Amino acid sequence: MTNNSNHYDYIIIGSGFGGSVSALRLSEKGYKVLVIEKGKWFEANDFAKTNWNLKKWLWMPKLRFFGIMKMSVFKHIVVVSGTGVGGGSLVYANTLPIPKTPFYKTGSWAALADWENDLRPYYQTALKMLGASPNQRLYDGDLALKQLSKNLNIGNQFEHPNVAVYFGKENEKVRDPYFNGKGPDRVGCNFCGGCMTGCRHNSKNTLDKNYLYLAQQLGAEILAENEVYNVEPLDKLAGKTGYKIRVRSSTKFFKKKRYFTANGLVFSGGVLGTVKLLLKLKLKSLPNLSDKLGDDIRTNNETLISVSTLDNNKDFSKGVAIGSLLHTDEHSHLEIVRYSAGSGFWRFSHLPLAIGKNTPSRLLNMFVNVLKSPLSYLKIYTKSWSKHTAVLLFMQSIDSTLKFKRNAFGSLKTSVSFGVKPTPNIPESIELTKKYAEIVNGKATSFALESLAGIPSTAHILGGAVMGDEASTGVINKNNEVFNYENMLVVDGSMISANPGVNPSLSITAIAEHAMAQISDKSL
Repeated sequence: MTNNSNHYDYIIIGSGFGGSVSALRLSEKGYKVLVIEKGKWFEANDFAKTNWNLKKWLWMPKLRFFGIMKMSVFKHIVVVSGTGVGGGSLVYANTLPIPKTPFYKTGSWAALADWENDLRPYYQTALKMLGASPNQRLYDGDLALKQLSKNLNIGNQFEHPNVAVYFGKENEKVRDPYFNGKGPDRVGCNFCGGCMTGCRHNSKNTLDKNYLYLAQQLGAEILAENEVYNVEPLDKLAGKTGYKIRVRSSTKFFKKKRYFTANGLVFSGGVLGTVKLLLKLKLKSLPNLSDKLGDDIRTNNETLISVSTLDNNKDFSKGVAIGSLLHTDEHSHLEIVRYSAGSGFWRFSHLPLAIGKNTPSRLLNMFVNVLKSPLSYLKIYTKSWSKHTAVLLFMQSIDSTLKFKRNAFGSLKTSVSFGVKPTPNIPESIELTKKYAEIVNGKATSFALESLAGIPSTAHILGGAVMGDEASTGVINKNNEVFNYENMLVVDGSMISANPGVNPSLSITAIAEHAMAQISDKSL
């Protein structure tokens, strides 16, 4: 079997932060590795120039849109996630903060290890691999956040966050500055703000420029535009002799099917990929998966509210996607998010910010707000949205969880598991938004579903295959190994077992590094 070209030591499902780390580290250990990714390969010129180019920006296969961003609507949450070779790194806002102490001491993983100390060296490795450095320039949106910090007398809590961007000399191409020439050439950032539509300037340190790039040099193979639809143990028991992985095209009308076999398997498709697939497999080919599968889904208790300035002399599109951060209290922080000039698609999905306990009260408040300032809102919807709008991303480490289950059609559905259900009406966030709007002379808007249905949005869906000390408390153990199956791991956002309260990409990378460090070299 080992001579079969379709057989691998490890197959990795997904190429995001967990999958990319796994690909490189397993290749370094001498294993034959295949990465399967449902999204497309992207070169710099393949990305959309603005988010009006929906075909290149959004992932909606039924409409033949094969871009880098997917939106999924559930009863309790709207989720924004990434698709393509490099996963979420293609569309995320580059920001790489390290969580505070409560993250390591709460949730189902808390008693399994001294996580804060054990993960410290892996966080440093992750920062180095992702080319993290503090943002070097502040622009109008960031300067307003800095002013807010002074107004609140917490100026010392404002910071330039670490971001995965090569700054160098603006627009200057250089030989790989990170891996002693073993990586690809890079170009100095020009602060265009286009990080989340896909960096067209080769400045963003996406995973195809570090982990995946280096893994390929060691022989790792990447199969794009294919999705896994079935996994079954070769021995019909616990996978001791390996697994058969069935795949089909994710972009073609005629879904050509094929299969591979592997000694080991790493699920790295993100929460919406991994949890959905495992819930399906639990019904048939992998029945011994933990009953905790789908539990402990977290959203970072986020709100995403846009503030559009009425001043013509401000340009909120300049900078990196997230270039500033303010710790507003011990549990919360606020970030300024931007899109590049011309990327105004979001304006037509936004309604005036309205607070209320139910839809009628929110609609009434919205109507009153518009009556008070009709010309102001007219300007918002007719001016250049990205140049005049800052998105305020508010996050909290306070815990509450959802549960994912399969519905009758095989799709995911949500229910509240612990704590209060997610809400866009977080008082601290609303108050900060008002104060920020005063500074920039602006008006606040939010996604239509927040105003109409009270459903918040998140770019940081986590959990669903969390760690535990046994199958009754988690899906995986502290080394990311799936309970009741041999040589099977979950290494992606679904492994996150507590609320980090900050952008989670760095934590996913660090925990993935830890998981891969526990695997012996092939020769041993």
